[in-house]
Amino acid sequence: MSEAAGALLFARYAYPPNALGLCGADAPGTLLEYGDAQASDGGLAELARTFEGAWPYLTLIAEANRIEDPLDPRVVAAYWVGNELLARVEPAALARHVRDRYRGRLGRAAERIPAVVAAGAIPHHCFHVFAVYPWLGLLRSGIVDEPLRVLDQCRTTPALVLALDGDTADVLAEPLLWEEGALRLGEPQPRRARWRDGGRAFVRPRPGDLVSLHWDFVCDVLSPGEAARLGAVTRRVLSAVEGDRSRGRRQRTPRAPARDATVRARPTSARGSAPSPPAPRGSRSR
Repeated sequence: MSEAAGALLFARYAYPPNALGLCGADAPGTLLEYGDAQASDGGLAELARTFEGAWPYLTLIAEANRIEDPLDPRVVAAYWVGNELLARVEPAALARHVRDRYRGRLGRAAERIPAVVAAGAIPHHCFHVFAVYPWLGLLRSGIVDEPLRVLDQCRTTPALVLALDGDTADVLAEPLLWEEGALRLGEPQPRRARWRDGGRAFVRPRPGDLVSLHWDFVCDVLSPGEAARLGAVTRRVLSAVEGDRSRGRRQRTPRAPARDATVRARPTSARGSAPSPPAPRGSRSR
């Protein structure tokens, strides 16, 4: 697959936070236009490089796997969804990457990163959300509602499409919960996501599809294997960020994605919709 395919895949996941003014160049309409047309050129690749949160992880994953292009589709999929490339990034390289690339922006998170990496964290988007951003620290300080909302929206989430209604989709996904001082995934719950903005979309989901959400916007249609990997990576990183806090506590058994919406929702997939931003435009951090 080409850089064009990788750049288009990146655009799918980058659009929702970019539309909220949270990261990257101020060009959400451009990202969506490229994605809707399924067309790419050098301009889209240049836009990808403006995402100061995500781009360094792409270069790290590419270098560890001896892949020349950070926008290789395998690299992009590794960061947003998860695949075998993540396991080839040495823990020391990940810890050094975070220390060097985000120096001065980590705050108290800098003290936690080495332990989180040693506990099994990998260079996936949810690692950056849970371990590098300050929201978990705020949760632990007793501020719950907004940090939990942001963490749940900002991670990439697998979901099952139940029905479409205009530009929105009713989906089932496991919510992120804060219970007894720890983050965990809850039982699948219905939620609403957007799949189209202004008549443009990256994918056109159907009921029964597994998709990925980012800021509650549908980014992609996932295979069962991809949805399962996204769920497994999320659980792995949650376990790592809890560290010693989670030792001795009973762990939930991971659920496989399910297409039977009449039984219980199993989350699955990767491309989502956008609520109100946690920070004003101009404080782009991702």
